[in-house]
Amino acid sequence: MADQHAQSGEDKRPTEIPVIRWEEPPEGPVVVLLDQTRLPAEEVELVCTDASALVEAIRSLAVRGAPLLGIAGAYGVALAAARGFEVEEAARALEGARPTAVNLSVGVRRAESAYHAELARTGDSGAAATAALAAARTLHREDAEASTRMAAHGLALLDELLPGGGQRILTHCNSGSLVSGGEGTAFAVALAAHREGRLRRLWVDETRPLLQGARLTAYEAARHGMAYTLLTDNAAGSLFAAGQVDAVLIGADRIAADGSVANKVGSYPLAVLARYHHVPFIVVAPVTTVDPQTPDGASIEVEQRPGFEVTEVTTPQGAATGAGGGIPVAPLGTQAYNPAFDVTPPELVTAIVTEEGAVSPVTAEALAELCARSRQVTTG
Repeated sequence: MADQHAQSGEDKRPTEIPVIRWEEPPEGPVVVLLDQTRLPAEEVELVCTDASALVEAIRSLAVRGAPLLGIAGAYGVALAAARGFEVEEAARALEGARPTAVNLSVGVRRAESAYHAELARTGDSGAAATAALAAARTLHREDAEASTRMAAHGLALLDELLPGGGQRILTHCNSGSLVSGGEGTAFAVALAAHREGRLRRLWVDETRPLLQGARLTAYEAARHGMAYTLLTDNAAGSLFAAGQVDAVLIGADRIAADGSVANKVGSYPLAVLARYHHVPFIVVAPVTTVDPQTPDGASIEVEQRPGFEVTEVTTPQGAATGAGGGIPVAPLGTQAYNPAFDVTPPELVTAIVTEEGAVSPVTAEALAELCARSRQVTTG
């Protein structure tokens, strides 16, 4: 089997370039992003001088992942305020860039609320812009702290469910430091298991059609020296049938009040496979991903992506011939079904792990209690 074996030596951060940061050059403040569409071939930064540029970066997936989208949204509001643009207009554009990811709207509204509160108090737009930036920076720091706590809670749950180590974990899409202010969500748990010597194998779904698993999760796993193997999405069933999967760990873009989980398309089939094969299916996400205003899975708006992401493959610059910038792999005019996410019902979820602890079994009452506890910690 051709795969990546665990490497000894120093554990390195997946990239030396920050995933997102605020800078203030002489020509004015900017938000600087690691362009994730260029990974793993090259690490290139994207400089956003206004909220519209950040909206485009979000839509193109140059910046992606639920927690990081929240951080980006908050910085986008701060950028609009600092550069004297209409804050409300920028906030609505940012919120609508990717409708399924609830963290995006949470981050936007947090910075926007800070801006308006300070503006109402002082009448000073400069002070209000400073308040928006402070809110974004606080959210960024809190997400890093939440990542560390999620990893600890997730590792404790794995040890409870799978004592003795030697864990073979299957993950989907990308949920590491590229989606977070810290080391991620689901990937951070696998990374913690690796550091403790308990991870036997990380199975990485390639995650079609945009290959976030192949391009990003494998990239992070390699940088950390983890033992990992890449597989096509449709090969997962054979792994379960062969008894090669001990647990499934995924992130989430929105969790409804009843515990339904929206995550990268392909997550729901993994949950079905896991249930049939009696394998724990664990969702790892910050409390901000839980949306009490969305009652159930049917109420989650699922983003529909352009069809060319399915009918074309991305190639190096200069080799493109298709409408989306790639090489066609389907006949001209082929229609494509391309939802960005699917929804897994709570009865298929073994546990939801957050920075405040794990919920299992997953019920509306347990989630509501966890969210209430989180609010008490935040305001206490």
